[in-house]
Amino acid sequence: MKKSVFEVLKSATERLDAKNFDSTRLDAEILLAHVLNCRRLDLYVDADKILPLEMILRFNELINRRLEGIPVSYLTGTREFMGLKFSVNENVLIPRPETEILTEFVGEFLRSIGGGFFADLGTGSGAICVSILKFVKNSRACAVDVSQNALDVAKFNAQKFHVDDRAEFFCGDLFEPLEGKIFDAIVSNPPYIPTSDLKSLQTEVQTEPKLALDGGDDGLNFYRRIISDAPKFLRDGGLLAVEIGINQASAVKNLFEQKNFADVGSLNDLAGIERVIFGRNVDKVLSV
Repeated sequence: MKKSVFEVLKSATERLDAKNFDSTRLDAEILLAHVLNCRRLDLYVDADKILPLEMILRFNELINRRLEGIPVSYLTGTREFMGLKFSVNENVLIPRPETEILTEFVGEFLRSIGGGFFADLGTGSGAICVSILKFVKNSRACAVDVSQNALDVAKFNAQKFHVDDRAEFFCGDLFEPLEGKIFDAIVSNPPYIPTSDLKSLQTEVQTEPKLALDGGDDGLNFYRRIISDAPKFLRDGGLLAVEIGINQASAVKNLFEQKNFADVGSLNDLAGIERVIFGRNVDKVLSV
């Protein structure tokens, strides 16, 4: 049976609705635009266009996988972040909009000092590192991840956006491969989900790499390590900024203060939730 763009979208949306997925229409539009290699807007411009059977079958296969809980970004292989279309796969955490707050903040700090040298710990897809390099001229970076598969994705994205000449990539555990280096800023979106909460996460989140999610018993394991070791790798006045989970702000601020970071503060997301904690590596400095 011949089907139009409108009919195919309607059918797919109804199937996703039946399973109580969020953003069902949007998911269907993104996946169909991916199959047709067009913009989502074009789906409405060409709503009456009859689709080839091959395209319908490819689209339905993606919808079937979506119904299994596979994230849309893994199905398309891309995720937009900071206005850039990053390549992603099952080896990396899918970049979230709230991480743009962290990225913009660190980028502005580096821009204020004329570029600077920064480290991105747990870089994953490279979204933070590559975005800063793309938008902050003269900046240089070291990106670290314990997963070589994740680093391969980050390297690909650095090449994709032509910033690979200003980035070095290291496979290792946090600061381990950075011994002897001093940075103007250190940024990280570390794993922060308490281990006991992992099984209760949405099905699609559970498809993401556990290495990028599991923050230990209380979700704070990586913050303790990063905040404890960061002063050794930061210049005087250097910035440390991390993304945090919901209700972790007070505990993470305390960790900063215990290590004598100055100007410890936080940034909220659009819902008013504290999402970024930052501090400076000196006794007294002017706020950023």
